[in-house]
Amino acid sequence: MANEQHTGADEHDDGSDLSFAAFVLSLAHTTAVHLGDVPDPASGHPSPPNLQAASQMIDILALLEEKTRGNLTAEERQLLDQVLYELRLRFVEVRTAGAGSRPEAASPRREETVVPPSGSRTPSGIIIP
Repeated sequence: MANEQHTGADEHDDGSDLSFAAFVLSLAHTTAVHLGDVPDPASGHPSPPNLQAASQMIDILALLEEKTRGNLTAEERQLLDQVLYELRLRFVEVRTAGAGSRPEAASPRREETVVPPSGSRTPSGIIIP
């Protein structure tokens, strides 16, 4: 019986490290879709940048960083820090490029940047709880 508990604990430890990294990378991928850098999984084509949705995903990652502070391995912490740094940098690049090419891009309340209501799907197929 002790052997069974040991085996289960090893599986849990291995799975949780992988799960956290996969979760962070999933959120990063969704952010990249909203930034227009990655094709939308539903359509297979890049969508125009949705800065409000991208900002929301970055805020979620920042919240995850804050709430897990002191509870991550060095590798998990480094992954989260690096992902946040790169996404924030890319967000500023996209926002700056959009503001330079279209004056209305500076407005945060355009029709295409409205976040869907709870219980609906985003253009990338994510269900909003």
